[in-house]
Formats: sequence, structure tokens, C-alpha cells
Amino acid sequence: MTTDTTVSTEEAPVRRSGHHGYVHGYSDTEALRLGDQADTLADLLHAGTAYPAGSLVLEAGCGVGAQTVHLLAASPGVRLTAADLSAESLAQARARVSAQAPAADVTWHHGDLHELPFPEGSFDHVFVCFVLEHLPDPVAGLAALRRVLRPGGTITVIEGDHGSAFFHPESRAARRTVDLLVRLQARAGGDGLLGRRLHPLLTAAGFAEVTVRPRTVYADGSRPALVEGFTLRTFVAMVEAVRAEALAAGLTSPEAFDLGLAELRRAAGPGGTFHYTFFKAVAVNP
Repeated sequence: MTTDTTVSTEEAPVRRSGHHGYVHGYSDTEALRLGDQADTLADLLHAGTAYPAGSLVLEAGCGVGAQTVHLLAASPGVRLTAADLSAESLAQARARVSAQAPAADVTWHHGDLHELPFPEGSFDHVFVCFVLEHLPDPVAGLAALRRVLRPGGTITVIEGDHGSAFFHPESRAARRTVDLLVRLQARAGGDGLLGRRLHPLLTAAGFAEVTVRPRTVYADGSRPALVEGFTLRTFVAMVEAVRAEALAAGLTSPEAFDLGLAELRRAAGPGGTFHYTFFKAVAVNP
């Protein structure tokens, strides 16, 4: 069962303080990448997250629903509200959930997470995955989510940190190309290194009992599914997708970018290895 809130399906209003940009874009290719990432890392990222049946759960920034289907699978019987700023992404999320979890109780909300129309304390739990890294002011975003979370309710936040990417063979060209992603995200008002800051951000937003744990991905020749699903189809694909933007911004040349990307792909080849750390935080609204 899926329902809509009364929010208009026209483009959501932009915050007066400035609309954050999504550096990865909204292409079909990006939607596929997000799905590959979510499916490959479901056990790693969602382990330990299960809400009781009947719980009122908000997924803020659900995107194309890549994480939504795994959230629902781990917590059957929850009453989920999935919210996103992009009407196009929300439509893709609805289609994904309808296909993979048709019996789920989901309400869809199109709007900015900073301006949620729900009363204070509306939800028992809030789930946020790969969202804060795109916000100019993540503390303000967290504070807005804390407003709609009941006292004693929990928030779960998952973020990556591109500075945690280590690979073999090491290459300066590959490292410079990965750094372009961080620089572009900063230009768009985000922070590709945000994972390491989860504890101070949640604390600054007024949450208590904050715990942060690393969730590490390591892929080598003995783990071909991770090599394909994460190294190539998630991380390398994410870097490759910003090529046009990096060139347009004058941050690199076509030759330098392509060399770095080719060197990065060697981490998925014979003898190659790749390491990346996600950070998962759980906190309580006091």
C-alpha cells in the first residue's frame, strides 16, 4: 500500500538559504549505480537496523528508493514515510518499491527535509543514508529532522568518506582523479569527506547517546562480487560520472582524467585491491 501526502507534485520550493546541489546528477545511469551500490552493500550497511512493526519511520532523502527497499525488507510492518526533494527520484522510488515490496505501508512526500510539514515528534525513528554529504549545512538538516522525531526516538545516519579510499596499485593520477570528486562536491556545497564528522555533527544538532561505527568494504581477487559490484559499478562509476563536470569547471584535462580513471580501474584488475569506509551513526533525541 502506498500513499501520497498533500504536497504538490510541482517542483519543491528552494530554501532561502540556498539549494544544495547533487553532484552525481539524476541520470538513468546514476539511478542504476545507486541500485548496484545498495544491493551490493545491503548486508554491510543495514545490519543492525530493524524497527518494530507498527513503528513510524521517516526516510529523509530516499532518492530513487535504492536503500528504501532494503530498509523495508529489514523492518516488515513499519509505517514508512519516504521523502525526497526530487520529484523524478521519488517517482523512481515508488516504482522500485511497488515492484519489490508491494505490500509495504509507504507514504511518499515530495519536499525539502528542512521544511517537513509534519508536527513535532511525528516519528519513532529517522533513517538518513548518503544525504548529509550534499547539504551546505548538515547540522541545520539534522536539527530539522530532530524536530519531527519523538523524544527517545532514534536517528540512523550512514555516510561515506572519499578520503578513506585506498587502492593498489597506488597511482598519483588515480588519486588526483578521485580528489576531483571531493572538489566538485565542495563546489556544489557538500562534503565528500563528511563520514568522519558524524559524531560532532549529530552532537551539535542536539542528539544524545551518539555512537559511530565504521563499516569497511575491502575487495580483492578473492571477492569478485565486491570487485564488480562496489569497486567498478559503484566507486569507479561514481568518479567516471563527473568527467564532464570536472572538465567544464577547468579542474583537469581530458587526458589527465582518463589516465586517472584507467589507473583507478587497475584496482579491480588482477592483483588489485580496493578499500573504502562508510560510517554508520545511531543517536537518540533526548
